[in-house]
Parts: sequence; structure tokens; C-alpha cells
Amino acid sequence: MRKIGEPVNRESLHRESAPSKHARQVSTFEDLEVYRLAREFRKPMYGVVKRLPEVERFGLASQIRRAAVSLTNNIAERHGRYRYLDRIKFTLHSRGSLEELLDDLNVCTDEQYLPVEEIVSLKEDGWRVRQLIDGYVRYLRQQTTGHSGSSVREDSPAYDEDVDDSRFSI
Repeated sequence: MRKIGEPVNRESLHRESAPSKHARQVSTFEDLEVYRLAREFRKPMYGVVKRLPEVERFGLASQIRRAAVSLTNNIAERHGRYRYLDRIKFTLHSRGSLEELLDDLNVCTDEQYLPVEEIVSLKEDGWRVRQLIDGYVRYLRQQTTGHSGSSVREDSPAYDEDVDDSRFSI
């Protein structure tokens, strides 16, 4: 299992999408690499909550906890769905929760709750999770090609092939 901070490469993004003699069969959401990496990201976010000032107990701390749990919950729920549109929808919900967490880290920067270097590192880890989620969405969309021409698209340049997403450096 890859840990937060390790480089992401295209081959490891969807271990379950390209069966090989070394890849194990995905049978639960816990086997999904995207879930495992998101779970690893959730842990330090809970650590952030524990270090916030008391004034943030019912505000920012609560928001971080909910978004961190939603990040992995939506991946798990996606795995339990059989319709490809539902799978994409819940994966996108997970991505939205991740974006909330990244913005919460901006609040921590603005309010000087944590050292800037720590926040930068956490945000880099978050962007790695985002890479995996985006790759997983692409994989799910590729699986839709045999479904009567239907597809799901989000009005976002993040999925436009011509957009420069070099900050993700896959």
C-alpha cells in the first residue's frame, strides 16, 4: 500500500482496472487503492482537529471531521452501488469532501492555527488523493462506453483532455 507523500504513477492509479498476475482481486471498498490513500489522508486531518483552539470546537473542527469522514464514506458507498452513474456520483461527492478539507487547511493558514510548512505538506498529500480520485472517475467513465451511449459529464475543465493539470503530475 502506498502511503501519503509517495509519488503517484498512472499504473498504480487503478490496480483493479488492469488485472495482472500481481494484482489482487478487489472485493471490498477496503481493497480500493483510492480508499486506502483517502483513509491515510483522513488520519492527519483528525490530528489537525485535535490541535485547533477551543473556539473552533463546534465550527472548523466539526467541519473537518465531517468532511474527512465523508471523503472515505462516499468511496465506500460508491463501492456498494451497481449503477455506473451512482458510482461516479459518489466518487464525485468524495472529491467534493476532499476539496472542503483543502479549503479548511486554507482557514488554518489564514488563522495561523498550524505551521505553514505542515499545511503545505498536508495540502500536497490532499492533491495526491485528488489525483487518485480523478483517475478513478476517468476509469469509471471508461467503463460506461458499453451503456447505450450514455455518459456522465461534469461541467468542469478538470476532465477536459486539453486542460493543463500538471500540478497533479501523474
